[in-house]
Amino acid sequence: MIVISKTILTNFGQKHADVSAALNNWHDYVTQADWKDFNALKKDFPSADYVGDNRFVFNIKGNHYRLVVLVFFSVRTVYIKFIGSHAE
Repeated sequence: MIVISKTILTNFGQKHADVSAALNNWHDYVTQADWKDFNALKKDFPSADYVGDNRFVFNIKGNHYRLVVLVFFSVRTVYIKFIGSHAE
């Protein structure tokens, strides 16, 4: 999959050092993935949730942070929309 944009993850990781490694691991894994549909995504990330309008929520670092992305399976592209704590 193509991930747009890693800069969001990097900037967030610089402000929250405790999640930097988990975000890098997520990014590395997703760039190697080739998801055809939500079932394939769910196989790799069982805790991921579909919340409508092509948006998916990933729990990062033991559910301490949430990563919201748009996934377009037909063009193998993941757009990062938001990363933050549950409170945010």
